[in-house]
Amino acid sequence: MAGIRLKHVERFKDRIGKVRYYYRVGHGPRIPLEGEPGSREFADDYARAHDRAKVRERSKAITPGSVAELCAAYLASPNFKNLKPVTQEQTRRIIHRFAAEHGHAPLETFRREHMDTIIGRMADRPAAANVLLKKVRAMVRYGIQLKMLAVDPTLGVTRFKSGSFHSWTEAEIAAFVAKWPRGTLQRTAFDLHLFTGQRRSDVCVMRWDDISRGVLTVAQSKTGAKLEIPLHPDLLKTLKATPRTGETIIGTAFGSQRSSKAYGNYMAEAIDKAGLPEHCVLHGLRKAAARRLAEAGCSANEIASITGHATLEEVSRYTKAAEQKRLAVSALERLKTSLGRGRKAK
Repeated sequence: MAGIRLKHVERFKDRIGKVRYYYRVGHGPRIPLEGEPGSREFADDYARAHDRAKVRERSKAITPGSVAELCAAYLASPNFKNLKPVTQEQTRRIIHRFAAEHGHAPLETFRREHMDTIIGRMADRPAAANVLLKKVRAMVRYGIQLKMLAVDPTLGVTRFKSGSFHSWTEAEIAAFVAKWPRGTLQRTAFDLHLFTGQRRSDVCVMRWDDISRGVLTVAQSKTGAKLEIPLHPDLLKTLKATPRTGETIIGTAFGSQRSSKAYGNYMAEAIDKAGLPEHCVLHGLRKAAARRLAEAGCSANEIASITGHATLEEVSRYTKAAEQKRLAVSALERLKTSLGRGRKAK
């Protein structure tokens, strides 16, 4: 560890001689730490394990009948454990933060006006507010099943209409491409998002052996959907220029796989260095991919076959917008033709 000894880290060699690291406080459970010491993956795993240990310590002093008790009960429930791993990670992080801020409140006084205030204060982050409301609503309904509370404080709380990610424009896409040429991992990751329309959690685990005969096979971590996506010629060029450091396409300098969070930080830094505004985030590339497909004339079902959307509601918005644009262009062309004929007649 470059001479630095981290607290609560244990080092072992397994039966095949591979060195493995674990985080452990006292006689508590061992939490595996991925990546090499000094890497961002290792640092992120260490921070998460440290946070989990603090939560366990705090849980010893949870007040019965409090919001914190409901949070702890939900995170230990089958409802939570039946979620996909990537959804569990996101939900756990959100619920822990919610418990830290509001866990002291008694459940018997937790009402809609409180949730309205909590969500209202997040007006500058509408997408995050909507996700928080969704997670708390699922937790509260579980609490009602257990009779921990009788009233649903999320009932009637309205989502923000603007709570959606910005879809990258062609100018913004061009700015990123200009900063990161083919051959850089940042460009490879970017093109994987743009030409496959996949989520961060799926792109960061893509492997070279997922590609066969020009087709990329994806098993989506969130939905479980299995997709076979033909590679766009531009993406093929990018992949051919990408150096291989391990089994994962967007691996670390050591060749190991990045965690979803570490990968998100890595790409956020790349986006920032390209001089792009804050609303340009990775998920917006998924929307840009869907937009491009819609503008190319693809149907909602065709787009979903690439992006893997579970429902067509969001995808339909892109096809409708693209169709409106095509109809508007056609209408203006007809108007020009009509006006031209009128002038000639005079």
